[in-house]
Amino acid sequence: MARPTTKTDLIEAANSGYEALMAFIDSMTAQELETPFDFSADTKKKEAHWQRDKNLRDVLVHLYEWHQLTLDWVPSNQRGEEKPLLPKPYNWKTYGQLNVFFWKKHQNTTLEEAKEMLAQSHQEIMQLAERFTNEELFSKGVFDWVGNSPLGSYFVSNTSSHYAWALKKLKAHRKNCKAGG
Repeated sequence: MARPTTKTDLIEAANSGYEALMAFIDSMTAQELETPFDFSADTKKKEAHWQRDKNLRDVLVHLYEWHQLTLDWVPSNQRGEEKPLLPKPYNWKTYGQLNVFFWKKHQNTTLEEAKEMLAQSHQEIMQLAERFTNEELFSKGVFDWVGNSPLGSYFVSNTSSHYAWALKKLKAHRKNCKAGG
């Protein structure tokens, strides 16, 4: 599916991406859930997240925390509080460190808690997206605090694109489990 450029496409892609991710998770075997992620044998998987996330919980809390950033950023700026998406001291050059912070923060979160947190935050982010018109979401320059991108691009990045990223990781993990088992 192409990257959404309308509100209708955003809502549809986010919901179908979430549903596909949850369906895949529901299909995971006990072996897949219990086996730690290990992508070290694949030299193409160089990005930090391939080493960072060790299990399904880590992936789910990552999605949840990025929802939280958006759920804080948008309403704060709508109230007139100037706030960047990424909390200080992080920026787009150091957001990898923010992801590690999120990972560390949730090492005592259970898988069940992570699933519940993500289900709730998905619902909240969809409700937030619904409040905006198509023009507010996908026209540039509508909100000063968004910068040069349309607001909708942040929703796409933190929903459907992020869900596709998570699904790709889980499918790679499944492939590793089959190869090793």
